[in-house]
Amino acid sequence: MTSTPARLRLIDELPEEQADDAGCTADPQLHTGPDLFEEETPEDRAAREDVAKAVCAACPARLGCLAYALRVRPQVGVWAGYTAAELRKVTPLTETSAPAVASQAA
Repeated sequence: MTSTPARLRLIDELPEEQADDAGCTADPQLHTGPDLFEEETPEDRAAREDVAKAVCAACPARLGCLAYALRVRPQVGVWAGYTAAELRKVTPLTETSAPAVASQAA
């Protein structure tokens, strides 16, 4: 099992005390899924993601991980307790508030 480049960058960006205790470092494949040469059934994926979310729920690096995930928008994996698909549904505040702010300034 290896960690993905995005997850390694996350660990580099976290404060040292959070990076040392980040839950994803113990089993990176739990959070990112199997590599390209292994297949995962939808049931296996859902079960893996549920376990990964439980690990994230108790992780001291969760807020830092969430900020990172919202910035880089990963395409796969579980980040701060959210799947990449769930994170894609989150619209950054700047995207939703920018039109309103611009119209008020005019």
